[in-house]
Amino acid sequence: MADKTKLWYLENFNLFSNLSKEKMMELNSMINDKEVKGDEPIYFANEPSKNIYFLKTGRVKITKYLADGSEKIIAIINPGEIFGEMAYLEEEKRTDFAITVEPSLICAVNKNDLSSFIEKNPELNLRLTKILGLKIRSFSERIEDLIFKDADQRVASFILRYAEKNGKKIGEQIFVKPFLKHQNIGELTACSRQTVNYILTDLRTKGVIDFDRSKLIINKIEQLRAFIS
Repeated sequence: MADKTKLWYLENFNLFSNLSKEKMMELNSMINDKEVKGDEPIYFANEPSKNIYFLKTGRVKITKYLADGSEKIIAIINPGEIFGEMAYLEEEKRTDFAITVEPSLICAVNKNDLSSFIEKNPELNLRLTKILGLKIRSFSERIEDLIFKDADQRVASFILRYAEKNGKKIGEQIFVKPFLKHQNIGELTACSRQTVNYILTDLRTKGVIDFDRSKLIINKIEQLRAFIS
């Protein structure tokens, strides 16, 4: 991959936007790119936390496995996002798994190298703190959903946040492409795949959303918000 293309990707991470060309080149020299096929592990639970990862293309799921062998998805990582960031916060061993959902282009940077780079560029520390804070808030909102909302509201709340974060507004509609599998949404909202399918189909029948395997369209965002409250 040409350096120009690699730098273009780095510039599109919020953490590194507005860095000078010289600093971007220095950062680029620390990063290792890797193309990973779909459904392939990036790191495992209990292995040493050495790297922080940035997703350039594709999607990654952060997941845990319960004692009975079942999988529970904690988060879906989309292009432009950071994952494995607990290594930066002095986590010694991973507590979860990172697995590609589809073919992905991932870059990794050693946590010590990134820490040294941030020390020389302190404005990045504030940006990283903000990004981590937003992640914590997102997890808190999901926990509140699980405690206080019923299944219909949890699914609606999830797709609204997912669309606002990852979608593109065109007129009065929000388009999200690609969309998630119903099984993935179920794991993120503590619902069965069948329940997710029923709720989404009901919202489509009411004209609030439209969807297929490749995309989600929110037609009536205020009606969706009202459905959640």
